[in-house]
Amino acid sequence: MKGLTPSLLALLVLSSGALAADETNLVARIAHGEYLARAGDCAACHTAPGGMAFAGGLKMTTPVGAIYSTNITPDKATGIGAYSQQEFADALRKGIARDGTRLYPAMPYPSFAKINDEDMRDLYLYFTQRVTPVTQKNQASDIPWPLSMRWPLAMWDGIFREDGVYQPDTGQTAPWNRGAYLVQGLGHCGSCHTPRGIGFQEKALDQTDDAYLSGGTLEGWHAATLRGDTLSGLGSWSAEDLTRFLKTGHSDRFAAFGSMVDVVQDSTQHLSDEDLQAIATYLKSLPAGDEQPAPPANKPLALYTTDKGNPGGQAYLDSCAACHRSDGQGYRNTFPQLAHNPALLAEDPSSVISIILNGSRTPMTANAPTGLTMPDFGWRLSDQQVAQIATFVRNSWGNHATPVTAEQVKDLRQNSTVKPSQP
Repeated sequence: MKGLTPSLLALLVLSSGALAADETNLVARIAHGEYLARAGDCAACHTAPGGMAFAGGLKMTTPVGAIYSTNITPDKATGIGAYSQQEFADALRKGIARDGTRLYPAMPYPSFAKINDEDMRDLYLYFTQRVTPVTQKNQASDIPWPLSMRWPLAMWDGIFREDGVYQPDTGQTAPWNRGAYLVQGLGHCGSCHTPRGIGFQEKALDQTDDAYLSGGTLEGWHAATLRGDTLSGLGSWSAEDLTRFLKTGHSDRFAAFGSMVDVVQDSTQHLSDEDLQAIATYLKSLPAGDEQPAPPANKPLALYTTDKGNPGGQAYLDSCAACHRSDGQGYRNTFPQLAHNPALLAEDPSSVISIILNGSRTPMTANAPTGLTMPDFGWRLSDQQVAQIATFVRNSWGNHATPVTAEQVKDLRQNSTVKPSQP
């Protein structure tokens, strides 16, 4: 340092300290952006089976044809590498790509509109500076012309999109507001759990409308209501049940299934306990809809006998009782109980039909690493047999729900990989 004056030396030390602080701050921002990408479960839609992370190509069915998720890696030619931070924000909040193309609302930008500016910046830093670039062109949709034209989406946005970041409710606690921000925004829980309207829009975007999180059906699965309904919702769940479920994919009585398996594996298990508790606080604040009280529980079905009043009883004993037991209680922390299981009691029976046809599995998480698999039965059961079993489990052990028809099973089987057995 010969020749440096004390004042110049002090300036250099201060400058190097500032640069180190900026670098540390940048690393922290990128790490926070990765956490937010987990909270938003971006990988679920933007990573195809066997594909590169965030390179797109996942097929998603819609009522008018299939669409494919886009490449959101920082590749400059085929991804988002050329996006500015503002263009990135416009894509997430407004559904408008850098070239002005309107995105289909399968991209949950009506929810992502609520992401605040700080989180949006950190997400941008993560995707542009940490994610590995992948050169992979986006795939055109299978939607036929003229339905494939995107200019009408501008009108859809004008009617259904609500701009503006989440505004805290000063009448609620900090945990409630944090939970509401995550559920309504990055978590986009309403995309699956809120019913859709005639324009395929979510009927509500927050708790001010009773339709919000009251259950929705997509791609052959029914996402149950997350409101306080006792039979078909979260009325019988404690906040502790919810946080454990989101962390492990299990409560002591129930287990995640369908697309919720990937949500737990890729997203919620990675959230902090504080954020999971905030989500539970918010969800448990949602009131129930109009629901009838549960009828008295039925007596357990006697093993190796046929319940003459329920044609699916014998088939249940043959195929289901080994794991779920004849009394529908399952085995705690292992095989979910069917008695009073909200997933079975929704008006829409799509989920129970799909599980019987295609099977299911439980999430593999850090706290529950052994995933359990339910086999598919559609290959050896006819539509009528599946309908009888579904009707039986929806109306036994105190359950009470509408019967399932063979025609409903047939409709869902058409999009299944399994073929029916011969009657």
